[in-house]
Amino acid sequence: MEEKIIKAVDTLKRNGFDVWFAGNRSEAEQIFWNEVYNKINPDTVSWGDSLTLKSLDILPKLRQSGNVRLIETFGDNLSWREQINNRKAALSCDMFLTGTNAITAKGQLVNLDMIGNRIAGVAFAPKKVIIFAGINKVVESIDEAMNRIKSIAAPMNAMRHTDLSTPCQLTGKCIDCSSPQRICNAWLITEKSYPSGRIKIIIINEQLGY
Repeated sequence: MEEKIIKAVDTLKRNGFDVWFAGNRSEAEQIFWNEVYNKINPDTVSWGDSLTLKSLDILPKLRQSGNVRLIETFGDNLSWREQINNRKAALSCDMFLTGTNAITAKGQLVNLDMIGNRIAGVAFAPKKVIIFAGINKVVESIDEAMNRIKSIAAPMNAMRHTDLSTPCQLTGKCIDCSSPQRICNAWLITEKSYPSGRIKIIIINEQLGY
């Protein structure tokens, strides 16, 4: 394990986050079910957009289980108004699942959102927040995190949303645009988990997401 990852895991724990390091996605799923989900036993679960989360077999199993009420926040079967209403309702859930744009070696989470529902869930309201992150998300500092998000994560995320139209979709680079469909609108830096243990992080020893 790289030194910065070891440092990040240690400082995250000292900052009040519950943290696990998984060797791969399969192990991450086992940690989630055994150490997190079964111990919390939530009545309601929702999530924010995350390619890392989508790379795991967690959402399909939750949908199949029938033991928990899921607040769906995306889907072709939902109108835009329904998606927005569900994202608001998701803030009252027992367990909110998502990824993170970056984790610093100082134990901070750094995120950038378009409309803010994902970072709102991380910051406030859901009883427990579960974050999945590949090792590619671990950086040394907030400055490096912001640079990585603006130069890599944001353009790549814009490109996968084909319904949007932003300059970075064409150039692959951030130009700090004024597009009405700009996805870089709201920053969240999470220094500590409050209350301690509310935010739980599973770092996965794979390159996942942007």
